[in-house]
Amino acid sequence: MNALKTAILLGLLSAILLVGGQAIAGRSGLYMGLALAVAMNFASYFFSDKIALSSYSAQPVTPEENGEVYSRVYPLVAGLTQRMGLPMPRLWIIAEESPNAFATGRNPAHASVAFTVGILRLMDDRELEGVVAHELGHVLNRDILISSVAATLAAALTYLAQMAFFFGGRRGDDDEGGSPYGGLLMMILGPIAAGLIQMAISRTREYSADAASARYTGSPNGLIDALQKLETWSQRIPMNASPATAHMFIIKPFAAGGLSRIFSTHPSTEDRIARLQAMRG
Repeated sequence: MNALKTAILLGLLSAILLVGGQAIAGRSGLYMGLALAVAMNFASYFFSDKIALSSYSAQPVTPEENGEVYSRVYPLVAGLTQRMGLPMPRLWIIAEESPNAFATGRNPAHASVAFTVGILRLMDDRELEGVVAHELGHVLNRDILISSVAATLAAALTYLAQMAFFFGGRRGDDDEGGSPYGGLLMMILGPIAAGLIQMAISRTREYSADAASARYTGSPNGLIDALQKLETWSQRIPMNASPATAHMFIIKPFAAGGLSRIFSTHPSTEDRIARLQAMRG
């Protein structure tokens, strides 16, 4: 069901781009915006892991440098990757007291999983296994690729709207005519709709990763307890995280309230826990 929702949302996002791009800037403007978005997100797709890890000063987890962390985390990750049919990802540690974790990498062969110091202190092994399985669920479902496609489509429409706003809509001789009012409406509402759909896709992938955690650990209980702790402690100790990378973490690293919840990359923790509780037994 989550895969179907993702496919529908991506189709809707594509339709907004095609219809809105044609209305805003005509066929040539649509192609230009799409080409620019593909180029930028191509670079992001291949280098997002390096950008994210370096921005949080992540250090590799090795037996030589982080022996205690390695001896605890490596067996958990190795056992889960074997069950999920995934190659072993690279492991990283972030010197941050706020409890959190994220996975990154363009495909399973280039995946990395990063943990903050805070989450390793807060979680017992059962809870930590639930967190690891959630992150590996993102790797298994190739959510980085899905997010990149959604970002490309949303960015293309945003670029077109910005071009039309600053330079005016422009049509070639072979472009079909259209209502200027329709173009103005799409220029204003198109990027907002694209952003909302992109956030909805991100939230759907979080539900899928939660389900993968319950499936491959054999129980949702570990992740339920982990999410309850994360909801409490991530607000007590907020993380100095960039909004551009907030979607990568297992729980949003800073508080979101009011209208910002609509554009949140994560479902509410209460909803996630309720879905996991329904999977018990």
